[in-house]
Amino acid sequence: MRNLQETHLNRARASLRQALSWYGYLRKSGQLSSNPELAGLMKPELEALNSTLNKLDSNIIRIAAFGLVSRGKSAVLNALLGEKILQTGPLNGVTQWPRSVRWQPGGKVLVELIDTPGLDEIEGESRADMAREVVHQADLILFVVSGDITRTEYQALLELRQAQKPLILVFNKIDLYPDTDQGAIYQNLQQLGAGNPQAKPLLPDEIVMVAAEPAPMEVRVEWPDGRVSYEWETPAPQIDELKETILNILNREGRSLLALNALIQARDAEAAIAQKTIDLREQEAENIIWQFTKYKALAVMLNPIAFLDILGGTVADLALIRALARLYGLPMTSYEAGKILKTILFSSGGLLLGELGSSFLLGLGKSTAAITSGDNPSNITAFAGSAIAQAGIAGYGAYSVGKAAQVYLEKGCTWGQLGASSVIQEILSQVDQNTILYRLRQELGLKL
Repeated sequence: MRNLQETHLNRARASLRQALSWYGYLRKSGQLSSNPELAGLMKPELEALNSTLNKLDSNIIRIAAFGLVSRGKSAVLNALLGEKILQTGPLNGVTQWPRSVRWQPGGKVLVELIDTPGLDEIEGESRADMAREVVHQADLILFVVSGDITRTEYQALLELRQAQKPLILVFNKIDLYPDTDQGAIYQNLQQLGAGNPQAKPLLPDEIVMVAAEPAPMEVRVEWPDGRVSYEWETPAPQIDELKETILNILNREGRSLLALNALIQARDAEAAIAQKTIDLREQEAENIIWQFTKYKALAVMLNPIAFLDILGGTVADLALIRALARLYGLPMTSYEAGKILKTILFSSGGLLLGELGSSFLLGLGKSTAAITSGDNPSNITAFAGSAIAQAGIAGYGAYSVGKAAQVYLEKGCTWGQLGASSVIQEILSQVDQNTILYRLRQELGLKL
């Protein structure tokens, strides 16, 4: 298992280095210096890629605690740390800003615990936005509740699920509930915590009950002289189960979590770069698409041989995809262009496949008319009719391919052997059913 985790980490590093080397090549080749506006737009994402690679090399796992106000997020982290470092109190909104502290459980793994403001703070929208931003940097999320999930909590939980990060639901303040109530609430949390009524209930690793800061209890004290007094004592935190769960996850899949989160951040950064580039060069791209549309239509119309005009049309589509990639400054090989074209063909609802079929039939008719035109001059008219119809269909296909390729090219460097999306898919295909990453397999797979 440890060897597999190291493999995941190394693959993630290689993917990020490949992406950075590509954009470094663009800078050295002058493609960015000749377009300072584009270089400026890409700067935040390139800095994010560098920062993500540095985080991978540091091997620090980030665990962020989220939840509504007064659920005990800071208390849970203090209990894990074994000392009261983060401020807690009876008033709402004690945590004003995200704060991180280092934790080294077991003396081996280095963890950064991040405390966040309540997601529902009154007049605290900017702080809530800041808290949501933290989730993108987190490798593991603790969502803290203190009873049955409210409507607001459920909505917040759904938003966190969309961030595509593994999540542990922490049921805090269990000391305030009788055992029977604890069991009923736990069962509700198992189902609701999955974030989808059709999803499987949470596994034991995904939901933990704790009492991070138990309420003081009145204790009867009997003295040797027969006197009886009553004192208030604060019980020790019930946090061992959460600590053990976190340690099990980190030992079993910590490096894979780190690799996957880095790749998700890299994928998003590269998609943002591609989208900015596409937006900036929208008119140039439109001109290229129309240019290839005319070329393909003309080439198909004038070619009298059925199989060759189909082949020529496909070559024109591939050339169009690569021309768009060059315009956007995105990496693209012939193999990758072919994969995109194949994806476009089979996701177009049959329209482009219909184009190939119609073009083939018209091409056969056109070839027959061309061969027999010497014997019957009227066949020239048939040739022209078939050629014009075929050219119209081919032109439509080229334009559709060009517009669809723009969508796929937004993923930038995520295509290819070491592309972020490819490595994400590779890691997820190797995830064991007993891991916390397994729940993310379908969600992440659908969004590649």
